[in-house]
Amino acid sequence: MTISQPGRRPLGLVAAIALVMGNMIGSGVFLLPAALAPYGWNAVAGWILTIAGALALAHVIAQLTRALPNASGPIAMVDTAFGPIVGFAIGWSYWVSIWTANVTIAIAAVSYLSLFVPLIGKTQGLAALSAFLLLWGLTLINLRGARAAGGFQVTTLLLKLVPLVVVLVLILVVLGHHGTAALAPFPSSGLSATGITASAALTLWALLGFESASAAADKVAEPARDIPRATMIGTLATGLIYLLVCSGIALMLPPELAAHSDAPFADFVARYGTGGAAHLIGLFAAISAIGALNGWILLQGEIPLAMARAGRLPAWMGVTDERGTPVRAILLSSLMASLLLAANSLRAIADIFTFMALLSTAATLWLYLACAAAALKLRVTIPFASIGLLYALWTLWGAGLDTSGLSLALMLAGFPLYWWTRTAVRRPI
Repeated sequence: MTISQPGRRPLGLVAAIALVMGNMIGSGVFLLPAALAPYGWNAVAGWILTIAGALALAHVIAQLTRALPNASGPIAMVDTAFGPIVGFAIGWSYWVSIWTANVTIAIAAVSYLSLFVPLIGKTQGLAALSAFLLLWGLTLINLRGARAAGGFQVTTLLLKLVPLVVVLVLILVVLGHHGTAALAPFPSSGLSATGITASAALTLWALLGFESASAAADKVAEPARDIPRATMIGTLATGLIYLLVCSGIALMLPPELAAHSDAPFADFVARYGTGGAAHLIGLFAAISAIGALNGWILLQGEIPLAMARAGRLPAWMGVTDERGTPVRAILLSSLMASLLLAANSLRAIADIFTFMALLSTAATLWLYLACAAAALKLRVTIPFASIGLLYALWTLWGAGLDTSGLSLALMLAGFPLYWWTRTAVRRPI
């Protein structure tokens, strides 16, 4: 193994779009209808605001990529604008958010697989064990290199679009026959600001990942051209799919069924289609989550790799194999995810998912907040940066003070390692 230097760039535009959409279309879209069901039409408003905020932030990251072509990802952009201490804090928080998200996505995949193996959901600890095995199986794929992970990502993206298209067509068919009578009635009292804010924090979980192409900048063949395109195309396409599909399920399933469903897509198809098709949808939903997990495992190695190159983390995390794969960083990240999974192994599937989703969202929001602030300082796309900054602050509030406070505590927990690394760099040989 050698200390990593920027090398092979195996991801073209299609693979970069697949990375963005594949990381975004994962567990969130397939489990969120249940979490959003109590909010009704407030969740629809939450989706619209979340998509608008995500597009503003995606535009900010895309323009920062053009303005700072030598910056290898959003962490380096923040570092350039505010210096190494802020850059480390945001990079560490983002790394934490990734392996936290990986636990969430693995649990979501297992949740849908439990349709075929009911024992998983009924046996305490078995869901966590299954998620552990899935996490390490995909870790082994990523250890083969970015090209193998990228090919797997394109394949799973094509497969995961199947249930989304099927459900979208089914929604249109039902609305065609029954009209708006198929939807939950609009509340007579109007929308609730509290409900919109709370639902927006949850909907953002499903849109996390629009920065994926930028975070893997060293693996993209033409980063200055392809990263902005992949970021905007992937975010817009995914946002529109989510708005139509998730809102349709949440508003068309009976509230008591949607709110307590472990597999709302399958339940929707079972209600308006056939039971056999519902199980098939469940299989594709599991594939979707597996594809997202694959993409995030790729990123969980890239973030500490870039930070090690910049001297923000110990040099041994910047070691790669002959294919340029950050083996040590990937293994350490999966180990941290496994420990977090073990600590929550006795919780129910839904409880693990909700807690991890909100924590990962809050930890990622610090990156979005910092990127918007960096754009303002560097005077890049100021109107969109202002919108992105306000949106990130609003969503941090919506995630709850407890969750946002925990994400801040996890960010600060990394500083002893930072100071140790800086001391080691200065120490004479």
